[in-house]
Amino acid sequence: MDQDFAARLEPYRGELLVHCYRMLGAVHEAEDLVRETMLRAWRARDRYDEGRASVRTWLYRIATNACLTALEGRSRRPLPSGLRGPCDDPHAPLAPSLDVPWLQPFPDALLGDAAERDVRRGSLRLALIAAMQALPPEQRAVLILRDVLDFPAAEVAELLETSPAAVDEALRRARNGLEPASPVRDDAAERDGGAVDAVDAVDAVVDRYVRAFEAADVAGLVALLTEDAVLEMPPVPLWYLGRDACGRFMERLFATCATEWRMVRTAANEQPAVAAYHRDDDGGFVLHTLQVFTVRPEGLARIVVFQDARVFAAFELAPRLDAR
Repeated sequence: MDQDFAARLEPYRGELLVHCYRMLGAVHEAEDLVRETMLRAWRARDRYDEGRASVRTWLYRIATNACLTALEGRSRRPLPSGLRGPCDDPHAPLAPSLDVPWLQPFPDALLGDAAERDVRRGSLRLALIAAMQALPPEQRAVLILRDVLDFPAAEVAELLETSPAAVDEALRRARNGLEPASPVRDDAAERDGGAVDAVDAVDAVVDRYVRAFEAADVAGLVALLTEDAVLEMPPVPLWYLGRDACGRFMERLFATCATEWRMVRTAANEQPAVAAYHRDDDGGFVLHTLQVFTVRPEGLARIVVFQDARVFAAFELAPRLDAR
């Protein structure tokens, strides 16, 4: 009987991971909370009332409340653009702020079949997750449960031990708060189920970026950017706004860091991404950053560059490529 109950819980692990990530903004923390959720559910299996709630709803109740507890007294996870205005000095010191709990990307490789059923198109976009982090945790939970997962208001009220009226008010406040907090508008083409030509256009832009970056071709990179492009690099708190500012920083990068690169395509938050490797003294290529792109019809609108060992581990990126 216990083994049968455990088997009933397991199919929801993937979608719970996505849910906890939306709440927390970090993959490793989401994984911890999913394990805690499964353990709590297992220990409470004798108290589970199937007539009152489905297993899925019951698990979301445990997971959501575990996330709310974990978020008590904790700072939100931002991107640099959510903390201060843009930098206009391409030579500003790139000093990391390691005391800031930066927002992390989510590997698309973790979106299994169970999770995919509850990933509404575009609801994992990095810009949207960053905007959600600016909401109070309770409003964030209501927004996700109602607008992303389509839970009825009465079910959310029971899940959060509040009233449907309170849920409706929290949802109204969350929707109102989300728009001002949102970073630059994201019109990324849909990769799954979107128009074939749009998907091809996104791939073509990323392929051109890869070729230009590997060639240290700043002019080629700048030509791919939109006029209002954003470049940010957590854990460095600086960020750049506009094609010209981003281009000047790219010139600095290739002048001071390296001019030989290898790029490996991947995907994060349902967006295209690349892992960037630069040549070292031994002739191989060492992992440098993970770059996540927002692509609009007119070009690259946002590049978020992550340099974090936990992010590299979540994406299972090889720390080194050989010269071949």
